[in-house]
Amino acid sequence: MKRTLYVLALGIFGITTTEFGVIGILPQIADTYHITIDKAGWLLSIFALIIAISAPFITLAFSDADRKRTLLLVLALFSISNILSAIAPSFPFLLFARALPAILHPVFWSIGLAVAAGSVPADESPKAVSIVFGGLTLATVFGIPMATFMAEMFSWRASFVLSAVINSISFLSLWIFLPYIPVSGAKIKTSYWKILGNRSLLFSLLLACLMISAMFSTYGYLADYLKNITHMTGSEIGLMLLIFGITGVAGNYFSGKLLSKNKERTTLLFIVSLLGIHSLTYFMGANYNLMVFLIIFWGFIHSGGFLISNVNITSSTSEAPEFINSIFTSCGNLAVTIGSTIGGLAILKIGIHQLPWTSIVLLGLSLLVFTLKSLTKM
Repeated sequence: MKRTLYVLALGIFGITTTEFGVIGILPQIADTYHITIDKAGWLLSIFALIIAISAPFITLAFSDADRKRTLLLVLALFSISNILSAIAPSFPFLLFARALPAILHPVFWSIGLAVAAGSVPADESPKAVSIVFGGLTLATVFGIPMATFMAEMFSWRASFVLSAVINSISFLSLWIFLPYIPVSGAKIKTSYWKILGNRSLLFSLLLACLMISAMFSTYGYLADYLKNITHMTGSEIGLMLLIFGITGVAGNYFSGKLLSKNKERTTLLFIVSLLGIHSLTYFMGANYNLMVFLIIFWGFIHSGGFLISNVNITSSTSEAPEFINSIFTSCGNLAVTIGSTIGGLAILKIGIHQLPWTSIVLLGLSLLVFTLKSLTKM
């Protein structure tokens, strides 16, 4: 079963590199098409917005489909999309190419996370899910920094070629090594609308939306922030993203261990720690040496956000795990859209130096929702 988890993690690595690989190359794309950085940020936002809208519906549409073939279809579409992105003659065409695979993206996540959680006893579920989430973390370690380095060495178009190669390798690996995954025959005992009416689930969804929005309102423009505030070069920014990702591997593993013991304390520790990191970034962002130090801890803390949000949401109800994971995927990507949009507007209206305040405010709201959720349990 561990082989299945690692193969699924490889697939997540491929699709996540496509989704977030643009983070390090937004300035170059903006220069090529003579657009503002906030408009270039729509390459991240439009991808996430489509996922947010389509996730529950597309997951239900594929609920009875062959699991392995569905996962392979997703990776094939991601490979084609990256090739189209690499040859995009205009910004609208690039947006279109990015939008194509986003429609099927939530299917991979919902199947992968449901299989991971159901493959082990309930108390071991966070650890199993953390293995699959390791693909997301590895994308930040290798995928996003490699995309940034390719843009620096050649051009941003080479970054999409790299993503196409990564997804093709993921496709072949799943085709060869992934065993048959049976379609769940379990029938839910209540309607999907009643499941969504669960108060604990609604609090968890709101909390996840705020936390992930906070993560991406600043992180989505980290390359531009390091360029303009910390005055780093393109290669230095690539190195910082690599360091961010490497520490994130340890952070993802550590989060899985802590969640298995106490998810409430882990969630609170995440919010407070990330709040501290963004506060220091605002006050010390121009200090080169301190920013290097901060990025080490930032990556370690940041990487656990998706896993913590997923465990909070999926533990709110035991019914319809693939549907709940699709709701998580929708919520998470809506939050990415909200966060990157807020970040882009902040840069446009008040300047990039003020950017960390968007995360600080959103994390403050997260802390408020966390407190209200805790009080409702008493």
